[in-house]
Amino acid sequence: MKKIVLALALMMAGGATVVAQTAKSVLDKTAAIVSNKRGVEANFKMSGGMGDISGTIALKGNKFHATTPVATMWFDGKTLWTYMKKNDEVNVTTPNATQLQKINPYTFINLYKQGYDMTMNKSGKDYIVHLTAQKSDRIKEVFITINKESHYPTQVKMLQGTKWTVFDITNLKLRQVSDATFTFNAKDFPHAEVIDLR
Repeated sequence: MKKIVLALALMMAGGATVVAQTAKSVLDKTAAIVSNKRGVEANFKMSGGMGDISGTIALKGNKFHATTPVATMWFDGKTLWTYMKKNDEVNVTTPNATQLQKINPYTFINLYKQGYDMTMNKSGKDYIVHLTAQKSDRIKEVFITINKESHYPTQVKMLQGTKWTVFDITNLKLRQVSDATFTFNAKDFPHAEVIDLR
């Protein structure tokens, strides 16, 4: 009887490993698409703790450029410029990984690779990967909805503190995106006040 129980326990543990590997392989494919060396562009709608807002985003490696009706952001991999239209001012910062996770829906590209347990379910035409943080200093939970055929992400849902933030992603396209896209150009905003907070 003990041997049977042990065999069942090993089978269940092995099954959990297979699920994790499958979830990881799906995320690996999605991350490879999104981190395309040429670049990616998409539309997004964000809802949750900071209200509802829509915009566009361009990505290339760890760089991003996001435009919304309220603000425009450029991140070149180190420096973040945030132009606030209402105030006609640009805040310049050097954000850490935690700060970037709050504003970039694509942080999951590297997030899942360490410090998270993962499971995956199938729902119609989608995979839904669930990440759970192993430590309290990370985003607690992330749900990533991925199209089974294209492996494009269609939704990222993150639990930050006690609030959920949801990013719905549409019109994702692989494109050649210039490196200049990710750097603020003062000539385009001649009257903006630049506030360096670094």
